[in-house]
Amino acid sequence: MMKTKNIIKSCVLLLSFGMMTVSCNDFLDVNDNPNSPSISSPSLALPVAQQSFASLNAISSINIGQYFVYNWTTPSNWSANQDLIRYNLTTNFGTTLFETPYASIFKDLTYIQNYEDPTGAVDYSAYNVMAMTIKGFQYQYLVDLYGDVPYTEANLRGANTTPVYDDAEFVYKANIDVLTEAATLALNLPGNAENPGDQDIIFGGDMDGWAAFANTVKLRMLVRLSNTGQDSYINEQIALINANGAGYITSDVVANPGYIDDSGKQSPFYGSFRNASTGNETDRGDYTVGTDYTIDYLINTSDPRLERIYAEAENGGYIGAEQSTILPGTGFTADDLSKVGPGLLTDSSQDQVIMLLSEALFLQAEATVRTYLPGADAAAQALYEEAIEQSFVYLGVTDPIVEAQTYYAQPLTNISWGSSADKVRAIITQKWIALNGTSSLESWIELTRTGFPSGLPIPAESDGVRPVRLLYPASELARNANNVPTQTATDAFTKNPFWK
Repeated sequence: MMKTKNIIKSCVLLLSFGMMTVSCNDFLDVNDNPNSPSISSPSLALPVAQQSFASLNAISSINIGQYFVYNWTTPSNWSANQDLIRYNLTTNFGTTLFETPYASIFKDLTYIQNYEDPTGAVDYSAYNVMAMTIKGFQYQYLVDLYGDVPYTEANLRGANTTPVYDDAEFVYKANIDVLTEAATLALNLPGNAENPGDQDIIFGGDMDGWAAFANTVKLRMLVRLSNTGQDSYINEQIALINANGAGYITSDVVANPGYIDDSGKQSPFYGSFRNASTGNETDRGDYTVGTDYTIDYLINTSDPRLERIYAEAENGGYIGAEQSTILPGTGFTADDLSKVGPGLLTDSSQDQVIMLLSEALFLQAEATVRTYLPGADAAAQALYEEAIEQSFVYLGVTDPIVEAQTYYAQPLTNISWGSSADKVRAIITQKWIALNGTSSLESWIELTRTGFPSGLPIPAESDGVRPVRLLYPASELARNANNVPTQTATDAFTKNPFWK
């Protein structure tokens, strides 16, 4: 569990040092002196990098994911999110998902990894574990979303302003190796290693937690490879996970530096929907509503998570709309439709989700179905049902275990294990529900990988094909044109990730 944070100290640190880093627009940073970084020590750089990492996965990632797996739409009295609804993917779409990792997250983490105590008395291996794990997590998404990305020549600050792009599969496997190293190092730190304690806003310096998290991210990458004919490689890598003995995460992985009800210091996801102090809705809070398909699916399967994922409409009922920019003006306003629910928006100090335990359990369930993990059908079912239970717990359903057991006892396909002939389909469908509003970028990528959940609508105003990747940003095309892989606009819909 994450330790209690020192609110005043952490927030001051994040505000002060965050201003130094997150405003950077160019990950190559050609105007910075690479020999004179602006942050003075790993203990100061770490919470900034972690907060930038948490914020990226709280806002930009979730918003894109929620639209591409048909969980959110926009009411008729707003004109926001038209590019999302029309699948109008250009080189100016979703650019923060590429730019922020290189511009701030990787920059700070690389500084941490390169730092050496001038006296030689203090070892910073614990910080290196965290840097390697976060980089592995984020590089996975960069490859999943873009394909080839800068890796071997990236993060060199002014030493290389035009890094080459490395092969997507190479980057994946390189980071699988990094995650293996991170987990092993976390469990075998030198005696003089500094424990970051509360400066680590994710695990509070708990290295067993970091080892388990590294293993879990690695498992996610290995499961992504399940359709690539590399079972021998996958089994070898899972054997390395088993060998370190740390297992997988046993609780939600979250970040919290001490979020408070103050402007710029709220939990990122909450703060994008509610104004500080007043608690009134932001514009995003008013123009973000549920879709008809997803709300109807939850209603028709008697899923009590409905009232936690979505809020009752101001005019009554749980009502969604199709993804369309031309909804009727009557009956489809923000007051008529269900907005983001109380299970996702609790208060300004809420933890920011990085990875839910339910996701980790679904991963293990699929790995078991595919025989990468032992226990066969009985073990896979137990993991699947525990994952659903943990989803109910996270969302704050009343009496969650009992309610979850009642839910998955229904003899319905993709709910009851025994009633589901295609176990992977059931797992991914339930993962789609569990990650609604927290890690929906993962749901979109899993939809690309598996085709599940099947039957999700595609907006009528699109060209009828769901995106499978994003395009490299215009900023990168301008500054590194000789190395950026050639792409066309249609590649976003036709060029699947290497693991597909």
